[in-house]
Amino acid sequence: MAQLLDFEQPIAALEGKLREMQQLALDSQVDVSAAVTALEAKINALKKETYQNLTRWQRVQLSRHPDRPYTFDYILGMSQKFVELHGDRTVGDDKAMVGGFAEIDGRTVMLIGQQKGRNTKQRQFRNFGMPNPEGYRKALRLMKLAEKFNVPVVTLIDTPGAFPGLEAEERGQGEAIARNLKEMFLLKVPVICIIIGEGASGGALGVAIGDRVLMLENTWYSVISPESCSSILWRSWDYKEQAAEALKLTANDMLGNKLVDGIVSEPLGGAHTDAPTMIQTLRETILSTLAELDALSPEDRISQRIDKFSDMGVVLE
Repeated sequence: MAQLLDFEQPIAALEGKLREMQQLALDSQVDVSAAVTALEAKINALKKETYQNLTRWQRVQLSRHPDRPYTFDYILGMSQKFVELHGDRTVGDDKAMVGGFAEIDGRTVMLIGQQKGRNTKQRQFRNFGMPNPEGYRKALRLMKLAEKFNVPVVTLIDTPGAFPGLEAEERGQGEAIARNLKEMFLLKVPVICIIIGEGASGGALGVAIGDRVLMLENTWYSVISPESCSSILWRSWDYKEQAAEALKLTANDMLGNKLVDGIVSEPLGGAHTDAPTMIQTLRETILSTLAELDALSPEDRISQRIDKFSDMGVVLE
């Protein structure tokens, strides 16, 4: 059964009435087609009004919906072949960061992304999608491998942040992320980065330097989560809604501030309401974006990549 968010309750109530009306028609052979049509129209209007006017916090909630497609859902849904690669060749294999060669409509690409879990056991196995340093070193190894074979890189970003544990810091979490930033600027192959869920802080940025950085419609990208921001500023998580508004972390906010290059539309109600359509939409977006980037030389791509990120931000003197 689908899990409902608080702002979805009025829609669910109307959908419940619709099911009751349809069942009544079946049981009693009474013609209620006019009433059903009217109620369906009311539901569709309410959906459009609700999802087109979501607050920033509500979009954060949608980005975390437990039924939302994760990295492996996109990889397996988009590609005809996928060979997962493991390990950073130094410490171990980080299960929170996954990747490998994939074939999408005859085009070989390197797909890399953070993977969350669906249940408690999977979440523990994937460390809740929070990579350790070996995860970022693994991602960089796969990017360099893709560059060696002239294969484009696509990263799928969905993380609450890099793992903040003591052991991660001891193994060089900051250095691993910083090295990824430097090396991704200089990759000679096309690089596309897509935020498919949560894009939190350096944990997201460590695999988000690309020729094109895209966000799904109901995702967020920020230096800090609303809850953590609230706990720092107000010493409580109770102000997370105000924090989300202040952070301006939604896809529209990021595009307006020229921090991302585009927004990928989701089905009405979010990616989880129609995962197959969302996966195919992303597949088409990746292929069309790659076609644009193929027209540029490696030198031009690197130059434009550096210039794009160098131009970000505002300096007041």
